[in-house]
Amino acid sequence: MAGNTPGTPRVLRAMNDRAALDLLLEHGPLSRTRIGKLTGLSKPTASQLLVRLEAAGLVVATGTAAGRPGPNAQLYAVNASAAHVAGLDVNAHRIVAAVADVTGETVGEFELPTPGRRAHSVVREVTEALDGAVAAAGLTRADVHRVVIGTPGAFDPNTGRLRYASHLPGWHSTTLLDELAAVLPMPVEYENDVNLVAVAEQRRGAARGHDDFVLLWNEEGLGAALVINGRLHRGFTGGAGEVGFLPVPGAPLVRQVTKANAGGFQELAGAQVLARLARELGIEEAPAAGTHHETAAALVGRAAEAVERGGSGSGPYAALLDRFATGLATGLASLVAVLDPEVVVLSGELFSRGGEQLRGRVAAELAELAASRPRLLAGAVTHRPVLRGALESALATTRDEVFDTSR
Repeated sequence: MAGNTPGTPRVLRAMNDRAALDLLLEHGPLSRTRIGKLTGLSKPTASQLLVRLEAAGLVVATGTAAGRPGPNAQLYAVNASAAHVAGLDVNAHRIVAAVADVTGETVGEFELPTPGRRAHSVVREVTEALDGAVAAAGLTRADVHRVVIGTPGAFDPNTGRLRYASHLPGWHSTTLLDELAAVLPMPVEYENDVNLVAVAEQRRGAARGHDDFVLLWNEEGLGAALVINGRLHRGFTGGAGEVGFLPVPGAPLVRQVTKANAGGFQELAGAQVLARLARELGIEEAPAAGTHHETAAALVGRAAEAVERGGSGSGPYAALLDRFATGLATGLASLVAVLDPEVVVLSGELFSRGGEQLRGRVAAELAELAASRPRLLAGAVTHRPVLRGALESALATTRDEVFDTSR
């Protein structure tokens, strides 16, 4: 009879072990008395649990609680070096890689510029970026348990080929995933970049505690992530959330969207429309057409600041935010009508720079365009959210593996 049958002492011990480890991750160092109270375990059982976890290398003693003498004052924490994971954030201009320990702390980071069309192979660039982050962490490749790579578009699970990201040269080979698997000694997973932002917000940000939400991303392109019953919905080809291609009122109907790498919602409310809106409204120093999203974000930030100050020159800036918000709400209304989410998280540099001035306008417009009224929340993970999501995704699986004491 198998020793891991549900309800056996080994399985129950493993469940208690995992509960204690999760508490230590959430709260930081705890005493055995505190762990016992939080888990409902007796002091002897909590003590045995900690002895077991310490012997397994999963927890370490970290000192004593101030002002409390005796063994009950000893504090324990998750052993940060029990496992390490890596995440990569890929776009057309650079690859950013980071390594985190099992507590989620980033311990090494490296950025590899990839301007223009890639002169080197994608495999070489991925390994160079990963090795840079691993070296910065003082580790080797063998120390990394898992890697998650975030890219625009999505790898089609039926073909293994990257779709919806024609602007990412070198990443569309049908053998790319096999080539990376051949040179990297750890499991490698691939995920859409906006989906990873949703993971970051679900674990550490505005979507914590919400099982049904949409994340709308607006930076270099418009995209969405759909979380239903707590899980990412990727779609049959991995393309769920590619809302930039969505036909919307107020924009020309784009045909052959994947060849054009454009669509109605992107043309109506992507970063590139801000230059046109600024020129139409007579705003001085309007950015040139086709401007980079960082310049567009700076314009949105100036507009939000001008409106908050309320000076005589804020009129055109208020109109800019109004028209931009209407475009955003137009596409968002279609998502809300189909999914009826509890929450919509607005993420990406354009939303963060627009702040409450932009968020409030999008909410007001959406209230007039959609039958349901989801809460619109500003994204809370603003520093490298794709990379943070990649690390969180890798950590979730790695913790399940490393923290399993039932084996």
